[in-house]
Amino acid sequence: MRTFDKYKVNLRQIDNYIYSYDTRVAEIKDGKLIKLKWNVRGMTTSPTTSKHINYAAKQLNLEIIWKIQKF
Repeated sequence: MRTFDKYKVNLRQIDNYIYSYDTRVAEIKDGKLIKLKWNVRGMTTSPTTSKHINYAAKQLNLEIIWKIQKF
């Protein structure tokens, strides 16, 4: 597990995943940070989670992309 300096308590990396609080919000794959769809009590967006994802990407020097859903 890795923690980040700015958000030590609420942002962490476990294996290839980024967690904001206890929610898996991104995956590191092929040199990119892929935003995952998530839902916590009906919420699917959050300014804090966006800050966490952007900060993690910057610290890890990764480009952010959205996960493409296949139907």
